[in-house]
Amino acid sequence: MSMDADALQRFMAASPFINWSGMRITDADHEGKTLTMTMALKAEFERAANTGQWHGGPIAALIDTAGCFGLIMVIEQGSPTINFRTDYLKPAVNTDLTAVATIRRVGKTVGVVDVDVYNDDKQLVAVGRGTFGSQGG
Repeated sequence: MSMDADALQRFMAASPFINWSGMRITDADHEGKTLTMTMALKAEFERAANTGQWHGGPIAALIDTAGCFGLIMVIEQGSPTINFRTDYLKPAVNTDLTAVATIRRVGKTVGVVDVDVYNDDKQLVAVGRGTFGSQGG
């Protein structure tokens, strides 16, 4: 049995960084192998003060976290990041972000997850792919 959204959110809350960032799971679709997560814009996430434009670092953190917890949803244990990449497609300005993680493969030792990041207008602003340990610790 896979972890549900509430259990995953409790697991995320144990991380001071993730908890501070305000990332929230809004959907955990076990059959579709997707996890949806949101993150609201904070002043600390701005590229330059009072611009409303997201810095790339928090977007990358959202991609990494969504991918990791998408895999955790399936394997029900911690899943360390091995590697991930982020491609920024357009600036995210004055918007919250929604990340949709799609699990592509869960192997004996490695899982692969793709993550699409959307703005409030459902425009794709970034994409990423992560590889994560699928065998705990």
